[in-house]
Parts: sequence; C-alpha cells; structure tokens
Amino acid sequence: MTDSLPPIFLATAVQAVIKAGDMQMAGMDHLHVEKKGTIDLVTQIDRDVERMFRALIAERFADHAVLAEEFEKGGDRQNEAEFCWVFDPVDGTTNYAHGLPIFCCACSLERRGQPVVAAIYDPSRRELFTAERGVGAWLNGRPLHVSSAESLIDSLLCTGFPYTVQTEGDYMLGLFGDFIRRARAVRRLGSAAIDLAYVAAGRFDGFWEVRLNPWDISAGALIIEEAGGRVSTLAGEPFNSRLGEVIASNGRIHDQMVETIRSRKRTN
Repeated sequence: MTDSLPPIFLATAVQAVIKAGDMQMAGMDHLHVEKKGTIDLVTQIDRDVERMFRALIAERFADHAVLAEEFEKGGDRQNEAEFCWVFDPVDGTTNYAHGLPIFCCACSLERRGQPVVAAIYDPSRRELFTAERGVGAWLNGRPLHVSSAESLIDSLLCTGFPYTVQTEGDYMLGLFGDFIRRARAVRRLGSAAIDLAYVAAGRFDGFWEVRLNPWDISAGALIIEEAGGRVSTLAGEPFNSRLGEVIASNGRIHDQMVETIRSRKRTN
C-alpha cells in the first residue's frame, strides 16, 4: 500500500480521458490526417486533445510535469518533477483515422517514475478502466480481475507491431509465429492501451510488444497490476515505462511467455 493520494489525482485522470473521448467521437466525421512517418499517422484531434490536457494540468497542478505524444519536446521537466502525467491523446490513431472503432485515450500519473493513478477510456464502448496503486482497478466502477488461464495453449494472447516493422520485422514476425504455435490464438487490435486494459479485464490472458513509448503502456501496466496481473520487460525484469517493451499477463502464464521470447532470442 502506498501513501494515500489526493482524490483529485484520479478524478483529473478520469475527467481528462472522458473529455478526450468526447472530442474523439465528435471529430470522427471531419478528420484532418497527416503523416509523421511512412505509416505513422497523426490527426488534428490528437493535437487538440493534448492541448486540452496540458491546459488542464497547468491550471490544476503547476508543479507537475507532462510527458505526452504530440508535443514532447524538452520532456517538460519529467526528470525533475516528483509527479509526471503520461498521456496519449489518441491511442490507436491508425484505427481512428480509418474509422475502425478500436481507439482510446490513456492517462497515468507517475510518482518518481512509478505509475500511481491510471485511466483508459474507450469512447466507442463507453468503457472506463481506472486504477490507483495499492487500492485496486475498476471497469466502469466494477472491480477488475485478470483471467485464470494456467497455460499458453489455453490462452488468448495479443500483440502489436511498431512503425518500424517494415524494415526490422523478422524477429517480431518470428516471435508472433512462435506464440501462434503455443497459444490458443493471438490477436492484433492496434491499440496497446486497450490491449493492456483487456488483459486486466481477463479478456486477454497475455500481451507483449516492443518499441513502445511511455504513454502507450504506463496506464495499462498499473491497471493490470492492480487487477492481479504481472508486467515485466521481455526478459522478465522489473517493468519501467521508459524501457519501451512489455510482457503483461494474468501472472500464471508469465514465465511461459518469457521463456517463449527467450527461446526466440537464443536462435537469432
């Protein structure tokens, strides 16, 4: 159990992601889409939502830092401030830009690098996933619990591919094949935050991905831990959102996932 946090922290995260969801839904019919890379997209809604969030934090918590996707330059004192908000205005932008209703907003508050409050909101399904460290995790106010699967062959897994997959995809595609051979099935939804939330809800039994950013995984990692699951690096080491990789699971199949990944590394 951590020291009790002011209720306004979780309330702010919830307020922000719900407002973001309203903006996402309202903007779907008139999107302006640009390219940040060959297959990496950004919309005006991404930028508008992030501006809304930065204004909210500046007004409410002037001494807090913000680390977010679209205006990251300078890091906003993230290495100096005790509290840092980690925010993804639209997680699943490619889905969003194509009208595929699998996207969300993700928000966490990290204290000295450790997420202590989290909220993920899927406006298409009106599902709000929240957590507070040492207190619990919830979906629309109901307690969340990870699944009870004991083995990979009985597990539904999920993964994603980074924007660099076209140039360095051999390892990732090989690992995808390894898990397909060992698990019941593997899915790819296109939103890491939703993938992690679904592990916490027991819809997926495990998730792995590399080349991620802190705003992709910080919130979901806390929600999984508070729902009784486990998060780590690909090697099974302690999770850190700045390391850019994650295995997330119900805990029961975690070591099996680590071993599958370790086996692929040994043969390449």
